[in-house]
Amino acid sequence: MDAVKSPACVLPVPRPSLTLFVLVGVLSAVLLMIVPAWARASHAKPASAPGREYRTALAAADRFLHAWQAQDQETGLLMLSDSAKRRASEDALAEFFAAGPSAAYEIGRGKLLRGGRYSFPVVLYFTANEHNRRPRASVIVITNSGKDDWVVDRLP
Repeated sequence: MDAVKSPACVLPVPRPSLTLFVLVGVLSAVLLMIVPAWARASHAKPASAPGREYRTALAAADRFLHAWQAQDQETGLLMLSDSAKRRASEDALAEFFAAGPSAAYEIGRGKLLRGGRYSFPVVLYFTANEHNRRPRASVIVITNSGKDDWVVDRLP
Protein backbone atom coordinates (compact mmCIF):
# COMPACT_ATOMS: atom_id res chain seq x y z
CA MET A 1 0.00 0.00 0.00
CA ASP A 2 1.15 3.26 -0.95
CA ALA A 3 1.06 5.81 1.72
CA VAL A 4 -1.14 8.68 0.92
CA LYS A 5 0.81 11.84 0.97
CA SER A 6 -1.03 14.84 2.13
CA PRO A 7 -0.32 18.00 0.35
CA ALA A 8 2.26 20.04 2.19
CA CYS A 9 0.76 23.04 3.73
CA VAL A 10 3.38 25.73 3.69
CA LEU A 11 2.58 28.97 5.38
CA PRO A 12 4.67 31.96 4.56
CA VAL A 13 6.91 33.00 7.44
CA PRO A 14 6.43 36.67 8.08
CA ARG A 15 9.64 38.59 7.82
CA PRO A 16 10.22 41.47 10.16
CA SER A 17 10.17 44.65 8.28
CA LEU A 18 12.95 47.16 8.32
CA THR A 19 10.68 49.53 10.25
CA LEU A 20 10.46 47.08 13.16
CA PHE A 21 14.26 46.78 13.34
CA VAL A 22 14.64 50.54 13.35
CA LEU A 23 11.97 50.93 16.04
CA VAL A 24 13.60 48.33 18.31
CA GLY A 25 17.01 49.94 17.78
CA VAL A 26 15.74 53.41 18.62
CA LEU A 27 13.93 52.17 21.75
CA SER A 28 17.06 50.34 22.90
CA ALA A 29 19.20 53.42 22.41
CA VAL A 30 16.73 55.59 24.32
CA LEU A 31 16.64 53.10 27.21
CA LEU A 32 20.42 52.95 27.34
CA MET A 33 20.52 56.73 27.69
CA ILE A 34 17.67 57.06 30.20
CA VAL A 35 18.56 54.30 32.66
CA PRO A 36 22.03 55.62 33.63
CA ALA A 37 20.65 59.15 33.99
CA TRP A 38 17.81 57.88 36.18
CA ALA A 39 20.20 55.82 38.29
CA ARG A 40 22.43 58.86 38.89
CA ALA A 41 19.46 61.04 39.79
CA SER A 42 18.02 58.49 42.22
CA HIS A 43 21.14 58.41 44.40
CA ALA A 44 21.40 60.90 47.21
CA LYS A 45 23.85 63.64 46.52
CA PRO A 46 26.89 63.46 48.80
CA ALA A 47 27.32 66.20 51.34
CA SER A 48 29.69 68.91 50.29
CA ALA A 49 33.18 68.81 51.74
CA PRO A 50 33.31 70.52 55.12
CA GLY A 51 34.99 73.90 55.26
CA ARG A 52 38.18 74.87 57.05
CA GLU A 53 36.36 76.07 60.19
CA TYR A 54 34.46 72.79 60.52
CA ARG A 55 37.62 70.76 60.12
CA THR A 56 39.45 72.90 62.70
CA ALA A 57 36.58 72.58 65.19
CA LEU A 58 36.47 68.81 64.62
CA ALA A 59 40.23 68.58 65.21
CA ALA A 60 39.84 70.52 68.48
CA ALA A 61 37.09 68.14 69.63
CA ASP A 62 39.32 65.20 68.75
CA ARG A 63 42.29 66.67 70.67
CA PHE A 64 40.14 67.29 73.73
CA LEU A 65 38.64 63.81 73.68
CA HIS A 66 42.07 62.30 73.17
CA ALA A 67 43.19 64.13 76.33
CA TRP A 68 40.13 62.67 78.10
CA GLN A 69 41.00 59.19 76.81
CA ALA A 70 44.62 59.54 77.97
CA GLN A 71 43.41 60.94 81.32
CA ASP A 72 45.48 64.07 80.59
CA GLN A 73 43.57 66.56 82.72
CA GLU A 74 46.14 69.32 82.23
CA THR A 75 45.78 69.35 78.43
CA GLY A 76 42.02 69.07 78.70
CA LEU A 77 41.75 72.00 81.10
CA LEU A 78 43.82 74.19 78.78
CA MET A 79 41.25 73.55 76.04
CA LEU A 80 38.21 74.59 78.12
CA SER A 81 36.58 77.98 77.65
CA ASP A 82 36.29 80.24 80.70
CA SER A 83 32.53 79.67 80.86
CA ALA A 84 32.98 75.87 80.74
CA LYS A 85 35.49 76.10 83.60
CA ARG A 86 33.02 78.16 85.65
CA ARG A 87 30.19 75.66 85.06
CA ALA A 88 32.19 72.61 86.24
CA SER A 89 33.63 72.06 89.71
CA GLU A 90 37.18 70.83 90.21
CA ASP A 91 35.85 67.52 91.53
CA ALA A 92 33.58 67.06 88.51
CA LEU A 93 36.48 67.76 86.14
CA ALA A 94 38.75 65.34 87.99
CA GLU A 95 36.05 62.67 87.80
CA PHE A 96 35.47 63.39 84.10
CA PHE A 97 39.15 62.89 83.26
CA ALA A 98 39.34 59.64 85.28
CA ALA A 99 37.76 57.59 82.51
CA GLY A 100 39.78 54.45 83.08
CA PRO A 101 42.35 52.55 81.04
CA SER A 102 39.92 51.29 78.41
CA ALA A 103 38.38 54.67 77.58
CA ALA A 104 37.40 55.29 73.98
CA TYR A 105 35.21 57.71 72.05
CA GLU A 106 33.35 58.26 68.79
CA ILE A 107 32.67 61.62 67.19
CA GLY A 108 29.69 62.04 64.86
CA ARG A 109 29.10 64.59 62.12
CA GLY A 110 28.85 68.05 63.64
CA LYS A 111 26.61 70.95 62.84
CA LEU A 112 27.16 74.66 62.80
CA LEU A 113 25.48 76.57 65.57
CA ARG A 114 25.43 80.35 65.69
CA GLY A 115 28.45 82.53 66.25
CA GLY A 116 31.35 80.28 65.27
CA ARG A 117 30.23 77.32 67.38
CA TYR A 118 29.99 73.68 66.35
CA SER A 119 28.15 70.87 68.08
CA PHE A 120 29.39 67.28 67.69
CA PRO A 121 27.53 64.21 68.93
CA VAL A 122 29.88 61.91 70.83
CA VAL A 123 29.77 58.53 72.50
CA LEU A 124 32.13 58.02 75.41
CA TYR A 125 33.15 54.51 76.40
CA PHE A 126 34.61 54.27 79.86
CA THR A 127 34.77 52.03 82.88
CA ALA A 128 32.57 53.20 85.71
CA ASN A 129 33.96 50.39 87.87
CA GLU A 130 35.55 46.98 87.30
CA HIS A 131 32.29 45.31 86.32
CA ASN A 132 30.42 48.13 84.63
CA ARG A 133 31.62 49.31 81.24
CA ARG A 134 29.02 51.56 79.74
CA PRO A 135 28.84 53.96 76.81
CA ARG A 136 27.41 57.44 77.27
CA ALA A 137 25.98 59.47 74.39
CA SER A 138 26.43 63.21 74.69
CA VAL A 139 27.35 66.38 72.80
CA ILE A 140 30.49 68.48 72.82
CA VAL A 141 30.36 72.13 71.76
CA ILE A 142 33.46 73.76 70.30
CA THR A 143 33.74 77.56 70.03
CA ASN A 144 36.08 79.78 68.07
CA SER A 145 37.60 82.07 70.69
CA GLY A 146 39.50 84.10 68.10
CA LYS A 147 42.51 83.75 65.81
CA ASP A 148 41.79 80.07 65.04
CA ASP A 149 41.83 79.20 68.74
CA TRP A 150 39.09 76.66 69.31
CA VAL A 151 37.98 75.79 72.84
CA VAL A 152 35.51 73.40 74.43
CA ASP A 153 32.48 75.36 75.56
CA ARG A 154 30.39 72.40 76.69
CA LEU A 155 31.74 69.19 78.14
CA PRO A 156 30.26 65.94 76.89
